[in-house]
Amino acid sequence: MKTLEAEHLKKSYRQGGKEVQAVVDVSLTIAAGEVLAFLGPNGAGKTTTIKLIAGLIRPDAGTVRIVGRDPHREPQVLAQVGAVLEGNRNLYWRLTPLQNLEYFGVLRGLKAKTARQRGLELLETFGLMEKREVAVQTLSRGMQQKLAIATALIHRPALLLLDEPTLGLDVEAAQTVKSLVRQIAAAGQAILLTTHQLDIAEVLSDRVAVIQKGVIIAQAPTQEFIRHFAGTDCTYSIELEESLDGERAAQLQSWGVVVEDTHRLRFTGSSEQLYRVLERINPLPLLRIQREEADLTHIFLKLLKKGNQEG
Repeated sequence: MKTLEAEHLKKSYRQGGKEVQAVVDVSLTIAAGEVLAFLGPNGAGKTTTIKLIAGLIRPDAGTVRIVGRDPHREPQVLAQVGAVLEGNRNLYWRLTPLQNLEYFGVLRGLKAKTARQRGLELLETFGLMEKREVAVQTLSRGMQQKLAIATALIHRPALLLLDEPTLGLDVEAAQTVKSLVRQIAAAGQAILLTTHQLDIAEVLSDRVAVIQKGVIIAQAPTQEFIRHFAGTDCTYSIELEESLDGERAAQLQSWGVVVEDTHRLRFTGSSEQLYRVLERINPLPLLRIQREEADLTHIFLKLLKKGNQEG
């Protein structure tokens, strides 16, 4: 049994007297211990889908099951869901970390003693024990984010919804949060991750699902997803020793070459097309040509461009 099973979700609403289809057809599954990166541009339907999964709004059609139960028919199953929203909307700033954990633990049905015990365990696990009695507003942004994740885990949910978990964090704090996400998944919890930081999604996710215009346009294990949609085209970075003249630059741009400046070019295409580009550059001396490996960012943008053209 999957932790999350969402099948053929649909949701529309009225805006300005017109019906807007926010979610047209979305099906997602997440197994225990798995991280699914749910990606899409703004307005694609991500937030509406998450609200449907979290039981905040009802679907017009389709079903949601969390650990095999429908949260829209059995609201008590929502105790199996934890959520960390983007920003600092998950915590009470004037309370201490321990007070936040105790409060949210009791709010989610734990006895006060159990909430305190689990809160102390989470503070120890997340490296926040020394800060347990200071006001949350005095903590660093990274510490606040760790605490937000801890409060979402206080009742030991089967499914964790993570929205932009590393946004606005410095490099060290982001690395810490990424390690925590891996640790949480390794403990057996299913994680639905939404982020615009595609490098983070690539590192953390086991699978990727891309939504556009309310429809899932692609879904696969992350590395398989990248290999499949990369195709035969590669991206090449070209550095020149001498400046590129305007006439050459204009022609290269008409071929799809990105002229970053007079000494640096970027081209995506086949190796045969690359030689055509190099022939046009000749006889300018080259400093470096490097083939860049396809990554999630490249594939994501490629898919969105294709979807917009087809739409």
